[in-house]
Amino acid sequence: MDTLANARALQPSLRTRADEIERARRLPADIAGEFARAGLFRMAVPHSIGGLELPPGEIMDSIEAVAQADASAGWCVMIGATSGMSAAYLEPSVAREIYSDPLVITGGSNTPTGRATAEGDGYRLNGRWPWVSGGANCRWLKGISVVMEGDKPRLLPSGAPDARMMVFPAEQATLIDTWQVAGLNGSGSGDMEVNDIHVREGCTYSLVGGHARESGPLYRFPAFGLLALGIGAVALGNARAAIDDLIELAGAKKPQGSRRTLAERGAAQADLARAEAILRSARAFFREAIDDAWNKAQQGEAIAVEERAALRLAATHATRSSAEVVRMMYELGGGTVLYSSHPLQRRFRDAFAATQHMMIAPPSWELAGRVLMGLPTDASML
Repeated sequence: MDTLANARALQPSLRTRADEIERARRLPADIAGEFARAGLFRMAVPHSIGGLELPPGEIMDSIEAVAQADASAGWCVMIGATSGMSAAYLEPSVAREIYSDPLVITGGSNTPTGRATAEGDGYRLNGRWPWVSGGANCRWLKGISVVMEGDKPRLLPSGAPDARMMVFPAEQATLIDTWQVAGLNGSGSGDMEVNDIHVREGCTYSLVGGHARESGPLYRFPAFGLLALGIGAVALGNARAAIDDLIELAGAKKPQGSRRTLAERGAAQADLARAEAILRSARAFFREAIDDAWNKAQQGEAIAVEERAALRLAATHATRSSAEVVRMMYELGGGTVLYSSHPLQRRFRDAFAATQHMMIAPPSWELAGRVLMGLPTDASML
């Protein structure tokens, strides 16, 4: 299945529904269904249970293409697609139970705000998690939870708390509409809560200290790196569309007091050229980092901390460079783009909402910098 071609085929309809997605503050169910039929939520699901198990570069290209039409839609694809990695970590019979349906959508939160206690063949779980993007369209949800022993966290041999991903049917969770925001409105990234539910051991796994049960190269590729790259892919697609929006605007707009269109003004031409160079440069580093790590994964080699840090650095740089590009296009657009009816208004807000994600937040610069300095670094989140 050619997910990139499918994503591109969906772009025209997504563009026409972008305002609807924004007003709804969630991805409409019929669009989510179209994404599922296009294979976009199965890109990281293993071949062994009917998934596509695509190379990371192909996954990112497809996310980027959706985001070029609408960043919120791209964000939901990013979350649903990377969530499919769970199938490689879950107990195989559970993975088949969840992912054997080619139209299933899964999602959840990577914030460790749940609390679980051992009980029988699994855990008793309570918790509330933020940032559950696309949760309204999911059949299964998940949230990272600290396993408790009495009133204290159970510790791993490393001394870190045992924080496990808990996966459960969506009907066992309550979705709470907290998503009143300025950007990525259509991602529906509100809270979810569960109260006193039982989660089987096979429905849990650990990304920190745990290992994928699948042996394909995609599952040797850093899972946290893949998530960070997904954010970068959304940002790159959004920035490309912002440049396209500005070019379309510039051909017709005459700034106040001028007889020339914006496109004919030298300053605008120079700013557009700089933005194009920034975006292409960021995307080139983005793809270089992916290709370097992917080559190692395909050869069965361990991906060194330097390559892992490069993935996070490339994702952070892509996201923040994309925001700068969108800012430049927004300023060039002048008063026209202040109106919510203009797509550059939404692109601007979406760009800076993406920069707030913890995977590409300012500490990621420090993390990569420690590795570049050759200093001892906790690589558990790389």
